[in-house]
Order: sequence, then C-alpha cells, then structure tokens
Amino acid sequence: MPASCESIIDDIEDMVSAADPKPHDRQSARQNVVPRVRKRNQNTTEELPPSDSTIPGTQKIWIRTWGCSHNSSDGEYMAGQLAAYGYSITESPEQADLWLLNSCTVKSPAEDHFRNSIKKAQEENKKVVLAGCVPQAQPRQEYLKGLSIIGVQQIDRVVEVVEETIKGHSVRLLGQKKDNGKRLGGARLDLPKIRKNPLIEIISINTGCLNACTYCKTKHARGELASYSIEELVDRAKQSFQEGVCEIWLTSEDTGAYGRDIGTDLPTLLWKLVEVIPEGAMLRLGMTNPPYILEHLEEMAKILNHPRVYAFLHIPVQSASDSVLMDMKREYCIADFKRVVDFLKERVPGITIATDIICGFPGEKDEDFKETLKLVEEYQFPSLFINQFYPRPGTPAAKMVQVPAHVKKQRTKELSQLFHSYNPYDHKVGEKQQVLVTEESFDHQYYVAHNCFYEQVLVPKDPAFMGKMVEVDIYETGKHYMKAKPLSESKMYTPSITKPLEKGEVSGLPQESKSLQKNSFLSKPKSSDAHKTILHLAWGDSGEQMKILYFIAAVIGVFIAFLGAKIIHSEVGGN
Repeated sequence: MPASCESIIDDIEDMVSAADPKPHDRQSARQNVVPRVRKRNQNTTEELPPSDSTIPGTQKIWIRTWGCSHNSSDGEYMAGQLAAYGYSITESPEQADLWLLNSCTVKSPAEDHFRNSIKKAQEENKKVVLAGCVPQAQPRQEYLKGLSIIGVQQIDRVVEVVEETIKGHSVRLLGQKKDNGKRLGGARLDLPKIRKNPLIEIISINTGCLNACTYCKTKHARGELASYSIEELVDRAKQSFQEGVCEIWLTSEDTGAYGRDIGTDLPTLLWKLVEVIPEGAMLRLGMTNPPYILEHLEEMAKILNHPRVYAFLHIPVQSASDSVLMDMKREYCIADFKRVVDFLKERVPGITIATDIICGFPGEKDEDFKETLKLVEEYQFPSLFINQFYPRPGTPAAKMVQVPAHVKKQRTKELSQLFHSYNPYDHKVGEKQQVLVTEESFDHQYYVAHNCFYEQVLVPKDPAFMGKMVEVDIYETGKHYMKAKPLSESKMYTPSITKPLEKGEVSGLPQESKSLQKNSFLSKPKSSDAHKTILHLAWGDSGEQMKILYFIAAVIGVFIAFLGAKIIHSEVGGN
C-alpha cells in the first residue's frame, strides 16, 4: 500500500493544505469558464450492442437435458424464465453463446455424455452453466471445478446464474428451499416455461422420495420427500389447459409417495385433477414404487378406469429375487409386486404395466436372475426398461462385491432376447380405437398417438390430426407400436379448450408480454424488447411504479450532469 495511505486522517480538513486554492479563488475561477457547445449528430440511429456484448438478455442459449420427465420439466422451466428475461433460446449449439447442460445421475453413460458435453463446450469457448442431479449430488468433482451450477431446487434463479456466468463469474446455488424450516417441493409451479411439446404439460407433484435404495444416486440430489400442495397442482393443471394443453404427465421420483409429508395422498390428488381435465384430454401417471401403491389399490383401480386417465402404470420391480431386493433395500418382496400387478390387471382390463429390471446387481446369483426371467415370461410386460448395473460413486452398492462385467452383459443380453421374443400387440390387429395424437415420430414419417392404455399408435402424418382425438383402425403391429388408419366415417374431436401455444412460446407470461416473446425460441429479440420485458417482470403494470422508476432515472441524470460540470471546472482550473 502507498505511504500516503499509511497515515491516519483525523478530520477531513487535514486533507486541505495551505497551497490549495481557497473558496473565493475557486469562485473567481468559475467566472472565466466558457462552456463549449458540442455539435449533435443529426443522423441518430439506435445502436445495436456488439456481438460480444455482456448486456443481459442479448445472448443465445442452448439447453440440453438428459434423464427423466422430472428433469425435462426442470429444463422447460429454465428455458421459459430465460426467454421471458429476453434471452434467445436456440436449437443450435454452434450458434449459442452459452450452453445450459441439465444432467442425469441415474446411470454412468448419462453422466459420461454430460462430461463430454462440458469438454466440448470448453473447447468451443462457450460459456457453461450446469444443472440437474449430477452437480447437485457431487458438486466437488474435478471436472466441475470453476463452473457455474444451478441446483435442482434453485431453478427459479437460473437467470441470475446465467447472467453472472456471461459476465465471466462462477456461481453456485445448491441450497434447499424451506418454509419455516420445512423443506419445500422446489421452485414455484407458476414460473414461465417453454414446453418441448406445446400439447403436453409435465407437472412434478413432489421431489425426493422416502426410500434409501443402495444403488440410487438420485436420492443424493433430490433428497427426502417434499410434496406440492393439491391447490398448487390443480392450479397448474388449469393454467395448462387454458394454454391449449391436451395431455398432462404427472412425474416425480416416486408418485406413489405423494402427500405423505403434508397429510394427504395420491388418490386424493388424482380425483381433484380429474375434475378439471377437459373432455378428451388425458392424464398420465408417472412411476410409483410398490410399497406406497399397495395401500391405495382400490382407489387407484377406480382412477385408472376413468375415461380421462390413461390405464397405464409404471411400477419398477428391479429384480424378482427377494434376496436381491433386500440388498437393494427396496422395502417390498416379489409377492407384493405381483399382488399390485394382479389386482390392477383384474380391476382395470387391458391396463399397461411398465417395469424396470437391473441386471447384475452386486450379489445377484444365477438362481436370482432365473427368477427374474420367469417373472418376465409370466407377465410379458409390453414396456420393459432393462438396465445393466453401473455402480454409482458414493452409493452403498458401489462398495459391494461386484458381478463380473461379462456376466452382467450376458444377463442383460439374455433378458433382452426374452423381451423381444414376444409381441404384445399382435392380437389387436383389426381393432377400432380412439387415439390422441400429440407428437411426431423420430423418423418424421408418422404422427404418434396413444390409445386409452397409453400404447403407441402410429397414424398418417396429416396436420389435421395433430392435437385431435381420432378413431382409427389397427392394421399392423410391431414390438413397440401399432399402425393405424383413420376411419373414413369417424369425426375428429379437439380436446384442447383453446388454441395451443406456438412451439417455443413462453407459458405463464402476462398477455402483453407474449407478443414480445412469441418468437424468442428460434430468434434473437431486440435489446429494447428484452428491456421492456425485464421492466414488466420487475415492476408489473402499475403506472405509479413506473413513475417512480422514471423519477429515479431523472435524478441519476441530474447527478451525472452535475459531476460533468465539476470535471470541466477542475480541468479549467488546472490549466
């Protein structure tokens, strides 16, 4: 530190020396100041910020999401908030200024893709913000050092993190949301969002779970169970239908555990939601573990028989061996799983039961695996997610004695062969079905619809079908689908109560802001539009609030002019 700063000044007058000009000297000097008039440029045009500008809301952002529908919903919320603030959400990673990578920690391959994307972004000199379960569960991993992170319960602050990252700062928000010490489900459900599919709304009904599965890394990220209130969820569903949605997916780490922390349960929520679903629109229930659905089998059967609810349930079994289930700490036995499936098959004719199986869990013997093969042979699940076991760092299962890699691969292959040995839809050729058309197939050759059992039905790619309930005739089947043609005499029905939002349009914005954001998904907004949106979100519609804002701006302007005059006087006096 310079020596001039070492001495202590007792009074501000100590800063004035005898050689300094006195007040009357400065007054006389002012009389000799001749103000200069600057020539104004008559051709005034609005200047656009440079391409490398750090003005918030002028950059393009690419968002990549891996994993479950809960993660997809988080990605949609983050995209909506960024677009509402003025950022341009792009589908082109090359054109983006910043990559927002929303990760999944369930399996090692998903994390490998995430890690490789970070490396690629750094090689291409892109700004990076990380989200999802990987950085939330293990934020101190070496490859995450120095990078900005937005936690799974902090997605409502994504704009702050992106803004600071663009400025060159590293920000990490990983805390839990609480109300009077009680953990909340996460960010508010009424935040702006950009639906990947404008016809489908994904609603997270709770976050976290009550289990402690020895293989699960997601628990490290999502934590204990925290449910949203029924009122919040019903309001979100109503808003979605007002925006043209015709299908709702309920998601969480375990939908069956919903409400146990707030004194309610899943059937109570579902009956409330059914009341607000328009005719022809559909609700799909997400994954539920066997222990928590056992208590509600009677009510769940009634709900799954409702015409506005898909007769579909995803119930992961993971293994048909009780000893393996015990090592996994799954909190049920195979008899419990069979009881759930048998009951629902009897009470909900035609129901689709989807399940998951892990091959090669530590300690799994040949006899254990044969029990799993028998289960699949017996029930012939139409939808089966087969996963080779990958030990996840920090989990108890990672410390167990592992099954050799070649054995895991062989078991995975054997189970896959069994699954592909039967065709679940062959008997449906010639059936007439009502299907709801909501998507385009991956090969872009068909539109994708679902019947009341949430079975995939491919229909001709006619734009008139999209978002409609159509009666079709099944003429061909495959392992994972049926093909159908519309009946000539049938009438299409539109379940949406209003026109759906455009692709990329922000949900949840006030009406006057929508015109500014309508094309934000694929085009870069003008900086003036972005600033208007920012002001609207910050100040609302109140005229009095805007008057205060203009008053503050005027005061700042006067203060800057005053400083400018002082600088001119100082320069003249020095000369």
